[in-house]
Amino acid sequence: MDTIKVIDAKNIPQSFFEPRIFSDDTTGNNASAIVADILNQVHTEGDKALQQLSAKFDKVSLSKIEILQEDLQNAARELKKENPALYDSLCYSRDLALDFARKQKECFVDFEVELKPGLFTGQRTLPVERAGLYVPAGRFPLLSSVIMTSAPALASGCNQVILCTPPRLHPADIQFAYADKGIMAAAAICGVHRVFACGGAQAVAAMAYGTESIPRCDVIAGPGNKFVIEAKRQVYGTVGIDMLAGPSEVFIIADSSANPEWVALDMLAQAEHDVDAQAILATTDKEFAAKVVCQLEALLKTLPTAEVAKTSLCRNGYIIIVDTLEQAAEIANRKAPEHLELALDKEPVLEKLSNRLRNYGSLFLGHGAAEVFGDYAAGLNHTLPTSTSARFTGGLSVRCFLKTVTTLRTEKGEGQINSATAAAIMGEAEGLFAHAEAARLRLK
Repeated sequence: MDTIKVIDAKNIPQSFFEPRIFSDDTTGNNASAIVADILNQVHTEGDKALQQLSAKFDKVSLSKIEILQEDLQNAARELKKENPALYDSLCYSRDLALDFARKQKECFVDFEVELKPGLFTGQRTLPVERAGLYVPAGRFPLLSSVIMTSAPALASGCNQVILCTPPRLHPADIQFAYADKGIMAAAAICGVHRVFACGGAQAVAAMAYGTESIPRCDVIAGPGNKFVIEAKRQVYGTVGIDMLAGPSEVFIIADSSANPEWVALDMLAQAEHDVDAQAILATTDKEFAAKVVCQLEALLKTLPTAEVAKTSLCRNGYIIIVDTLEQAAEIANRKAPEHLELALDKEPVLEKLSNRLRNYGSLFLGHGAAEVFGDYAAGLNHTLPTSTSARFTGGLSVRCFLKTVTTLRTEKGEGQINSATAAAIMGEAEGLFAHAEAARLRLK
């Protein structure tokens, strides 16, 4: 069977554990140079560059870039009328995501503490002023990404949340900006303040630098193709970003208690994203592995996205036969996957193994906790670290739109005297005499 590689743990190639970097486009051109040119155009020419780039890449010529609020609300009303089940599902997902994000914010507590007599130090957590969101609309317009990016931004308390998404032709008047109707409806449902018909690296540039139409943002968040990700990498420092997320990943640890059809579908749910996505299963049971392979073959015969999913599995997929579940956990820790599923029976195995796991974007515990719930409607955010970056960061959360600042206050006392004395001595030692004198003045 050539749909997916089945290997023993001892034969895992070193490349399996290395970051998966995609920097070139399909023609072999270097994405970094292409993006640098786009950023420079937008930085120097503003809206004019956005209009030219939109005509070039999106085949849409716009005289205006911002989508009218009336069109956003109309899109939401039409969705509610034409597809009430989808409308209600989006509202349900939004509410869960907001509740979860608000709970996250509660963890950030302001405080002031007297470290020494007269020396008061503290911290405050403040939202950024303006958040910029990017939502792609290529092969699959990602309605859920509107929710996942806007919920933490709004819950953090940002004064303004704007969203950029690729343009579409307006059904009535080409002079007005328009976008995918589902994304427009989701933006209205979520309460995004302003929406712009602008896609690709040029949208990232506009939010980073500001143009005549699109205001400069403090943080940019959201998924995108290689060019969007490369643009975020290049503007970081000028603006904050959430992360450099790449193709989707799932790593499933399962034993014979798992349902092979469920596991196969969870793997295909990642593989159908795009040909660079990666689905991995680690199991101690060779017979179970064979059953999953059979399920993958059967499901691919009828899956509408089978062509993409099969290519993804052939290129990047693995079924790894391990000696123990503990060995599977250590492999997962080295891999640091975006999504990590434990398709195992409950206690004590599930709890014991989950305590060994350290590196993942989101962890799904037990047979019923499908990763797809996290994608759409469980409160969790689906914008997660990929390509081993879960070793050092977590997923998109209110933290992305918050900054922790510190405060210092002094009163007469031992702490003030000792800090001034130490600062003067250290300033002189470093040859910074104004530093030393500024500290000594506080002693007089």
